[in-house]
Amino acid sequence: MERFTISMDDQLFEQFDALAHERGYDNRSEAIRDLVREHLETSRLQKDNKGYCIATLSYIYNHHERDLASQVTSAHHHHHDLTLSSMHVHMDHDNCLEVVILRGIIEHVRCFANRVIATNGVRHGKLHIVPIEFAQESHPHSAVPHTHSIPLT
Repeated sequence: MERFTISMDDQLFEQFDALAHERGYDNRSEAIRDLVREHLETSRLQKDNKGYCIATLSYIYNHHERDLASQVTSAHHHHHDLTLSSMHVHMDHDNCLEVVILRGIIEHVRCFANRVIATNGVRHGKLHIVPIEFAQESHPHSAVPHTHSIPLT
């Protein structure tokens, strides 16, 4: 593990220290590592749209809006190869929250998420992407080779 020292002005340091404490970091090093990982991941995703990812898509919609639930469900069925799992939560009498776990080519996952989020009536949509690599492996615990999804950062 490499060690290095950084300098920052007092105001920036106080803001960083408060953020690290607020997020529950035990030390500044882990907070810095997470910030670097996040920046590297964001930079990689801006450049590489062809690799694989695992992602979460969350969005809220009013289920009373005309045909909205069926439009969203139809979008999921048209992209069934990307969806690993989904959870539907009734927030109140009108609003529903859905969280979907997706896996596939980054470009395809983004296109699907954008389609769902852009559907008229969907609010508070957010996509979180983690780049992965696939590894086909055989293990003694399984007679059938299976795929592992290994996070890249």
